[in-house]
Amino acid sequence: MAKKPRVKIPKAVKKGDVFVVKTLYPHKMETGRRRNKKTGEKIPRKIINAFECHYGGKKVFSTELHPAVSANPYISFHLTAVASGPIEFKWTEDGGKETSLKKNLTVS
Repeated sequence: MAKKPRVKIPKAVKKGDVFVVKTLYPHKMETGRRRNKKTGEKIPRKIINAFECHYGGKKVFSTELHPAVSANPYISFHLTAVASGPIEFKWTEDGGKETSLKKNLTVS
């Protein structure tokens, strides 16, 4: 699996059309409940705990993720095409690490 997040949006849409955004973030989503088989020590919790999408300078989608979410979280949602420009995606991990990605959308 890829080491960086993947996002799928259409290359071009008509103004007012509703389109699907699909995201996949390759991540183990360690819950903090498992133990290292060799040492017996708990493996620290490390999950993606938040996701945001910005379009046209506004937050259009956000969600909180919890330890019950499976590894490699897949998120899908719908947006309405308003104007051409970047759509920005941000995943936040325990500890504050952020991963961002931009995709350009063309609206005709």
